[in-house]
Amino acid sequence: MQLPAFTPQKKPSWLKVKVPGGENYTRIKKTLRDRRLYTVCEEAHCPNVGECWDGGTATFMIMGDLCTRGCRFCAVKTARQGIPLDFDEPKKVSESIAIMDLSYVVITSVNRDDLIDGGSSHFANVIAQSKKDHPELIVEVLTPDFMGQQDQMATVANAFPHVFAHNLETVRRLTPKVRDPRAHYDQSLGVLKYVKENFPHIFTKSSLMLGLGERDDEVLEAMQDLRRAGVSFLTLGQYLRPTQKHLAVEEFVTPEKFNFFKQWGETFGFDYVAAGPLVRSSYKAGEFFIKKRIKSGGTSHGMENA
Repeated sequence: MQLPAFTPQKKPSWLKVKVPGGENYTRIKKTLRDRRLYTVCEEAHCPNVGECWDGGTATFMIMGDLCTRGCRFCAVKTARQGIPLDFDEPKKVSESIAIMDLSYVVITSVNRDDLIDGGSSHFANVIAQSKKDHPELIVEVLTPDFMGQQDQMATVANAFPHVFAHNLETVRRLTPKVRDPRAHYDQSLGVLKYVKENFPHIFTKSSLMLGLGERDDEVLEAMQDLRRAGVSFLTLGQYLRPTQKHLAVEEFVTPEKFNFFKQWGETFGFDYVAAGPLVRSSYKAGEFFIKKRIKSGGTSHGMENA
């Protein structure tokens, strides 16, 4: 039975959130600008930014705010070449972690196809500095696909983040429409599978956006593909159109439908599934679960349940 779709021009009540603000939000934003740091929380117009910053989590976007790819869902600015790397960035990120009093940090980046190593060594330096200065910090990385180059994936994984995330973003059929032509469905699955097979102690994570015109069976197929790649944690959220230049929303998916997918995800064997209209790849509730799992000495599941 199909659940009713909603008119894309008008957001339903469950997508309405309070505009972020307050003294803590303003202080953190100033801290970031003073250091020329960027967070995906802001660049991607995340609706949970205020809640996460107040709760001790944040997502830093390293290597600048210019992406060398042009995915049709993403609000980040694009260019053929990114900005020059800031070799003081590892220290700046670490200092900001202290000022923001973070216990869980996500380190992500724009795509840097213009760099010989895809920016992987810079990624590793930021991870290493953050872990050195903050031994109790939980570090998650959300990486590009590195054009499928396994040596670049290994460079990041060898810096020992607790969680290695890479987003599949959408179902197989819609990937050419939604993502940059250089991004491929199987290439993204390959990133996650490589990390799980070669660094089994690292938890892997991925995310899907809903509301782009995918069918239910396609979402379930993508979820199963992720489990077969050994992914431990999954988030599913509503796609929201950043500007008129981006892909239109085809459907506002109901909370009931998200719960349907969450239940299936748990059946498939994911350690944790966060699913809801306002859920994003970096999501406070999910990070709380992951933090508890890591601190309790939990190990990462492989592909035995796939």
